Amino acid sequence: MSYPLSLPAGNPLITLTHPKKALWIIELHNGQDARLTIELIDHGLKPALDAVERDWREGWRRSQKDKDSHEGKGALIIVGRKDQDKFFSNGLDFPKVVNNPNFFPLTFNPLLHRLITFPLPTIAAINGHCFAGGFMLAMACDYRVMTDGSKRNAWLSMNEVHFGAGWPTSFGGILTTKFGNGQLQRKIALEGHRFTPQEALDAGIVDYLVQGDTKVVLAKAEEVADQWAGNAKGGVWGIIKTEIYRDVLDTIRKEVRVTDAHIEDAAAKARL
Repeated sequence: MSYPLSLPAGNPLITLTHPKKALWIIELHNGQDARLTIELIDHGLKPALDAVERDWREGWRRSQKDKDSHEGKGALIIVGRKDQDKFFSNGLDFPKVVNNPNFFPLTFNPLLHRLITFPLPTIAAINGHCFAGGFMLAMACDYRVMTDGSKRNAWLSMNEVHFGAGWPTSFGGILTTKFGNGQLQRKIALEGHRFTPQEALDAGIVDYLVQGDTKVVLAKAEEVADQWAGNAKGGVWGIIKTEIYRDVLDTIRKEVRVTDAHIEDAAAKARL
């Protein structure tokens, strides 16, 4: 595998790097605010995740033949555009997906499922505002490191209630699985609260806060990656997650997809 890998080819919206043996980093750089579009997800994030897993599994298989091998470790970081400190992701490209019945069942939900069951520890390096679909992308990761907002404001919010967007089944499933507290669920979903980094840490939404810019957020995310990368060596990280998150995975698969000939043709056009 040759790195860096920029996807989609010809119009890169993400870049995958492999800075050291047990670490991969995906940078989201669709504009300044890393909106999550169909193109970015289906032709950027999904193939990047496949590339990471292929590369890791090659090393893991070698480690099974040589028990003294240091291969088989691994972790993945997802970060917002690295040359700015304002956004991790500003969420979905709402005008382009609101009337697309294929978006959640065929594009976004499979991405969430993939991340929730990914065989390596995943860390969201939240280097700025994290809204709506970007919030859910971060929640699908195993760990979250965020800027403390002391140098520049940074908010986390599921703000759909404020602009009249309903939630797909998958969002509700992730919310109730990750956060068992009913008051917190209400605050996130129904009040659309804008959490400061400290509020997010206190509520258990993020795991670590760091003072500084994207470079500092990434450095802390790498510390977390190094701490847990060895747990991928057993080959069961994703298997165990599939069990502990079975309810939310079942919920994600229950998303109703209304279809007709034109909707089916649009799905085929995007796929083929």
